[in-house]
Amino acid sequence: MVLPAATGAPPRPDITLRFSHVVAEETPKGLAANRFKVLVEQRSGGRIGVQVYPNAQLYGDDDEMQALQMGAVDLVAPSLSKFGRIGLPEFEMFGLPFLFDDLSAVRRITLGPLGQKLMQGLPRQGLVGLGFFDNGFKQMSANRPLLEPKDFAGLRMRVQASFVIAAQMRALGAKPVTLAFSETRRALAAGVVDGTENPVSNFWTQNMHEVQSDLSLTEHGYLGYAVVTNQRFWQHLQPDDRAMINQALQESLAFANTIADAQNDQALQALRQAGTTRIHSLSTGQRARLRQAVEPVQQQLASRIAPRWMSDLKQALRKA
Repeated sequence: MVLPAATGAPPRPDITLRFSHVVAEETPKGLAANRFKVLVEQRSGGRIGVQVYPNAQLYGDDDEMQALQMGAVDLVAPSLSKFGRIGLPEFEMFGLPFLFDDLSAVRRITLGPLGQKLMQGLPRQGLVGLGFFDNGFKQMSANRPLLEPKDFAGLRMRVQASFVIAAQMRALGAKPVTLAFSETRRALAAGVVDGTENPVSNFWTQNMHEVQSDLSLTEHGYLGYAVVTNQRFWQHLQPDDRAMINQALQESLAFANTIADAQNDQALQALRQAGTTRIHSLSTGQRARLRQAVEPVQQQLASRIAPRWMSDLKQALRKA
């Protein structure tokens, strides 16, 4: 009897997790997703596989949450502002302009009782929250410097689907235009929109420096994500597998948090070397005037969600 020749192919996984996201693999989110894949496949001995789909290959901003709720994918990592669209406007507090002084202030929320409380609301939408992580602070870009409120007048600024971020742009005198992240560079190149906001790592990896002449280092808002999974899928897994997957994810998110600042610093250095985009730093006075212009947005959000969320947020931020 002649045995078939060994192919050397790895065994086919019993379970494959489909992880969809909308950014490049070189960003903190992309690197975290790829690290998660390696850890899960190693620790399960190949029994559990992870297929990562970056750059909106499967789903984009407009439909990734719906795809997760329907079970078309198993893991997504949307920005926190996107949860408002599925009936969880309290997550939009992270999009408030000039709310956080630094990442340690952010983590007092995401790693504290308020972050846990936010995650506890996800099952009512058929989801399970597995963790938060950072992509740092956002900067403003356009084809002119954006240093004073008057600089925004009349500009069409791309925003993700967020009540808070749209209100911020209107407060500055700009017109918010909601577009999927994957469509942003093309829209900038075509003049459909005039500018946008992004952490520098996203600005660089999406080649926005090729279609935007000016980047203003406003650091006006925080961009973070939550990794969420489909509740039915998660409950179907064996407890030991859930524990292993969750541990691998927590390690990957901690890794992402350690590199977020470094990635943005490296991208800023690369931008300076490329020389295609003028980079502007704000004075103390300019930053104060931008902050004053967007103050009404906080009152608007307070009327959109329960006042207790805003009260809890302020209390958590006051704690050292």
